[in-house]
Amino acid sequence: MTAFQWFLSFLKKYRFKIIFGLILVVIASILMIINPYISGVIVDRVIKGGEYTILPALLAILVITTVGRAGIRFIFLMDFEKASQETIYAIREAVYKRLMEADFGFYNNNRTGDLMSRQTGDMDAVRHFVSFVMYFTTENVFIFLLALFMIFTVNVKLALCMLIVLPFTLYITLSQSKHIKPAFTNIRQCFSSLNAFAQENISGNRVVKAFAKEDYETEKFNKENDAYRDSQIEASNVFQKYIPIYEFLSNLLTIILMVVGGYMVIHGEMTIGKWVTVNGYLWMLNSPLRQAGWIINDIQRFFTSIEKIYATYVEEPQIKEPDEPVKKRRFKGSIEFRDVDYFAFDDVILRDINFKVEPGQTVGIIGATGSGKSTLINLICRFYDVTKGGVFIDGVNVKDLNLNTLRGNIGIAMQDVFLFSDTIEGNIAYGNPNCSFEEVVKAAKIANAHDFIMKTEDGYDTIVGERGMGLSGGQKQRISLARAILKDPSIIILDDTTSAIDMETESQIQKELKQVANNRTVFIIAHRISSIMSADQIFVLENGRIVERGNHESLLAQKGYYYTVFNHQYGEFDQFEKAHDKKRGGINNG
Repeated sequence: MTAFQWFLSFLKKYRFKIIFGLILVVIASILMIINPYISGVIVDRVIKGGEYTILPALLAILVITTVGRAGIRFIFLMDFEKASQETIYAIREAVYKRLMEADFGFYNNNRTGDLMSRQTGDMDAVRHFVSFVMYFTTENVFIFLLALFMIFTVNVKLALCMLIVLPFTLYITLSQSKHIKPAFTNIRQCFSSLNAFAQENISGNRVVKAFAKEDYETEKFNKENDAYRDSQIEASNVFQKYIPIYEFLSNLLTIILMVVGGYMVIHGEMTIGKWVTVNGYLWMLNSPLRQAGWIINDIQRFFTSIEKIYATYVEEPQIKEPDEPVKKRRFKGSIEFRDVDYFAFDDVILRDINFKVEPGQTVGIIGATGSGKSTLINLICRFYDVTKGGVFIDGVNVKDLNLNTLRGNIGIAMQDVFLFSDTIEGNIAYGNPNCSFEEVVKAAKIANAHDFIMKTEDGYDTIVGERGMGLSGGQKQRISLARAILKDPSIIILDDTTSAIDMETESQIQKELKQVANNRTVFIIAHRISSIMSADQIFVLENGRIVERGNHESLLAQKGYYYTVFNHQYGEFDQFEKAHDKKRGGINNG
């Protein structure tokens, strides 16, 4: 399917509106030939012939025709406007749905600003095509053909002289069409790049200010802005080349009428009234010729935009729903990795991952930055598909599970916290919008977020800014954690969720989590030993492989990476144990 065929699949839903509107366009075009004809009759029969009795009737026809055409034009203008709005609504909805279905790989390869430009500027070009270009092109073609036909009915010789202009017009139109398309393609690319740059820098304005890079970023923006301006000027140069030619050809018709038509009137081959009639039809020839360049411009802009929109829509997600998904509503929480490898662009991210987690167990994952920790849990959620091997939940391959069912059973607090421009309550209840306010408060208390929420001006009704602006990193992490808990999932994944939280708060959160984690499988990715030391299983990742595994005590005994990190964070093991034993003794004595 081509981009234009895809566009027609939406337009055909409103084909009756379009057909009705085009019929009215044709009727309005036909009515345009009446006034020049009546003008000629007035000159020949009333002014020269003295038939004054027919003048009132002729004037009435002129008024009725003019008013009727204005009324018809209003109706079809509204008709096309409604069709355009309904069509673009359907297209935008379909594209947005596809964007929601797109996987992580799609967003890794496409800039947000570029995607936004396709949903705004390109969509508007498509709407403009339906609401204006379609009827305007049809109207101008019919007006031109009708005027040419009527000139033939008045005087064949004069009409043939005017036909000389048509081959030149056709050649210029085809030539402009050939040169304008790449110009508009470049415009859309430059606009997308400019939009993406602006969006990125506005979102990252705090980083820009922190590094005092305002001038640097302004200079980079100016380069993008210059490229967009130059692309527009390049397209304007195409107009500059062809528009004067259209103007010359249209004025050439006037010269032909004056010279050839005047010669015929002088020699009695045509009456002055007929000449006036042809002069009226001449405007109907001139106007389409003058508009031809702009029509080609709008048509090429439409094709460029619809191709960009379709390119977004047609890109298939790599993560696909199974043809016959296994029916399973609630997971027990058993997770197994069998000989899992994951490659990305020929880079080995994970290699030979094998482990099994029983329902209700807590798993800690630790490793250096880039070791594959987040990728491992992304495979559980099936944000990416394994290159080799399989990931199984309750003995079922995740590839055989419905994506909504799979992810609906997993509550995840991601490393990159994103909060919507909504109330705190709305953000916490995002995964379960039908929950009660009491459930929101309970989840917030577990995440140790309730106290700071109540200190805000409007409590749970406080609006948090885009990406959670206005909250500290730790506060955003706690709201994200509450959002994951409220979902009531079978599997909870915490991806470095407490990195911005102090040790005391983290300890309180862990105590609360132990209560809600009962019968739930929990994965904790962390850099702090304190976050995972009580886990049933701990995996140490290095260069995409599990190089150490066990519980806290067994990993310390191995004296590998885990032991080294522990000593860096707590000092010598013996000193920690003594302090830990003393603390426990004090508690027992109390």
